[in-house]
Amino acid sequence: MASWMAIDPFLAGEGAVLDVRSPAEFAQGHIPGARNLPLFSDLERAEVGLTYKQRGSQQAVQAGLALVGPKLAALGEGLLAHHQSAPGGPLRIHCWRGGMRSASVGWLAETLGLSVQLLEGGYKAYRRWVLARFEHPWPLMLLGGRTGTGKTDLLLELARRGVAVVDLEGLAHHRGSSFGGLGLPPQPSNEHYENRLAAALVSCAGAGAIWLEAESAQVGRCRIPASLWRQMQSAAVLEIRRPLGERLRRLVAVYGVQEPEALAEATRRIARRLGPERTQAALAAIERSDWSEACRWMLDYYDRCYDHELERQRQRPEPGAIHHSLDLHDWDEERSATWLLNQDLVKGEGEIGGSA
Repeated sequence: MASWMAIDPFLAGEGAVLDVRSPAEFAQGHIPGARNLPLFSDLERAEVGLTYKQRGSQQAVQAGLALVGPKLAALGEGLLAHHQSAPGGPLRIHCWRGGMRSASVGWLAETLGLSVQLLEGGYKAYRRWVLARFEHPWPLMLLGGRTGTGKTDLLLELARRGVAVVDLEGLAHHRGSSFGGLGLPPQPSNEHYENRLAAALVSCAGAGAIWLEAESAQVGRCRIPASLWRQMQSAAVLEIRRPLGERLRRLVAVYGVQEPEALAEATRRIARRLGPERTQAALAAIERSDWSEACRWMLDYYDRCYDHELERQRQRPEPGAIHHSLDLHDWDEERSATWLLNQDLVKGEGEIGGSA
């Protein structure tokens, strides 16, 4: 008989996680790593829901049985395939509230001789768990710096060396500016961004420090949860600096390979903030494929914004906030990470400080 599990042991278990909600529900947000094996299509789910509202529970169940009956064999094949692709544990199955959909698919799996675990409270319980993660106090440390200083690349290099890092931009599929989505996959929904962020934080549990990039509250269309954002506001900040030429080189490497019209459109989106002179100069540089000059005009604007925000933070520091800066010159990520690790600046073992 299928066992019902609370959220923590359910997530800690082995075996495939199967989300039997409709494709649209799954796309809106799901447990990271889960697979979608929908009991109903989006249209079928709407039909059953309408039947429930108009004719009651019994008729809705009958409507559901009529829809599911012809595809039981296909569902069974899906269950067997998922079990075979992730051996080593029972199938972990859930729906929205831990109701009839997961129980029905669990019954079918057991009929096929498969071991099954069902999630108490379903995806709704998982969402409560996610939001509670952001209320937990985390040992956050922020890596700051002007646009083009290579903050994300440095964080990823540190992560490769075992440092606890949460990549806010990578999880959002966005680099954080008007140009941030160019060349990247579509952004997740805000709900699924929260799911991915909670999983990333939990994977860092026990670390002396968890490093994040110093971001604004919103990364493209994805918003950092308010409770986590408040913790970021009071975290220590290590600001990295690089010469203008090195910053331009890095930006050209990222954006010089993008479609010119996409770059021009992103420039026009912030024309009001850039002002007419910077906008026309940047668009002209893009037109003649002078990527370095185009980036230079953008930096003139973004540097002013960064400096204004930095000054505001220094005048009104949050409790416990510490801000230190260091120059990484034109060092690549490997050399920069090695230097930081040798100075114990990223392990949470001492005060941030020093200079390169």
